[in-house]
Amino acid sequence: MTRRSHDHRYLRTPAVLDPRRLGGVRVRRFELRLIATGLVAAWSAAALLVLLAYRPGGPLDILVGIAMLAPIGIAAVALVWPPVTRGEGTFRIMIVLGVGSLLVLLPSIGGVLNQLLALGTQTLLPSLEAAYPWLIALLGTSLFTGFGLARRLAGGAARRQRRLLAGSAAAAAATVLCGGLFAGVAIANELALRERPAAISSHFGPTNLDLEPVACDGPILSGPVARLAARFQGEVDLRSIGSVDLGGIRAGRDVRWLAYVATVRELGQYGAARSGDRGWVRTPSSGWDAVPADAVDDATVDLQAIRIALNAAYRTTAEDRGIEVLAGARARHCRIGVDGATFQAAFPQVRWLVGDADLSRWRGQVDYWIFLDGQIGQIAGQASGEAAGIQPEALQATVAVVMTATERDRDLVVYPPAP
Repeated sequence: MTRRSHDHRYLRTPAVLDPRRLGGVRVRRFELRLIATGLVAAWSAAALLVLLAYRPGGPLDILVGIAMLAPIGIAAVALVWPPVTRGEGTFRIMIVLGVGSLLVLLPSIGGVLNQLLALGTQTLLPSLEAAYPWLIALLGTSLFTGFGLARRLAGGAARRQRRLLAGSAAAAAATVLCGGLFAGVAIANELALRERPAAISSHFGPTNLDLEPVACDGPILSGPVARLAARFQGEVDLRSIGSVDLGGIRAGRDVRWLAYVATVRELGQYGAARSGDRGWVRTPSSGWDAVPADAVDDATVDLQAIRIALNAAYRTTAEDRGIEVLAGARARHCRIGVDGATFQAAFPQVRWLVGDADLSRWRGQVDYWIFLDGQIGQIAGQASGEAAGIQPEALQATVAVVMTATERDRDLVVYPPAP
């Protein structure tokens, strides 16, 4: 027997056989697969929303939804081959990359859901502000998958620089292919819709598809008259606390509406009216009671929201979400951020959901649609914050509203309520 066979320097156990290292790799692989599962679920939710609810009437409506399935496949590859790394630093980078993609993707899905609920089903030319979160989420998902795929193909023993380059190249290719496929199909569908004759009329406003609405921070108007509709909803710790359905008409500052309130705090029909220098309110326990006109100053619904939340100061930093068509009428979709106090003042009807809770530390957003006549025809908003003031021991609460002001070019008359 040679000396070399007895020299312990030549008797090395491969590192892959170290039980502790094997256990650490298994744990890391499990954690990365959990993140990949979240990405698959999030992209699946986005695809289902577009596939099932996106129906502007174009010839490629279904193909737009099918194109949204591609990112699911990309994320699924990471579920099979997660980007496991040996180094602690690189492992943390993979975690940040996957979780960061989820954090960008989830609010974008919420934005699509709000858009579909608010009837904004057609975006003719999406703005950069509306597209970049999806692009970032797609790139992050592709990188997360690409590094796992590169490790699988090149092997764990390959040089890190080689795996980095291979993963980055795969991610870039996947992002370009998926993004280009979806953008191409969506834009082709929108262009086909543009070629169709515009509706002769729309209750939202003018229907000329050749004109452009004013910018988000440009001058806006409220209609001289409007048929009003609004729906308010609230949740506490993901459990519904009720809803409010409001309908009525407005002519100038004269207004009359009824609201059916079904919440954990209130149940019944409420109302408000104003005609000239006279005002009325209605509660479930009584009919219409006369009140001073200034007592219903905040009951003008769309005027109140425009005056409080959509003033020039707030709209200076408005986010342009692109041009949409609602019931045949073109509108610019814009978004601003607001605090809870502003949201509560703009939509005073939320008191039936939250009572006297202090919303000053809440945060939210308000979307608004400017039509070709420069008037606001639709507003959608939501705000979230601590729920302790609404229900004891509750953590998180959310209130949301979708409001429309239609028939703004009609002859509407507000009659005083019968005594």
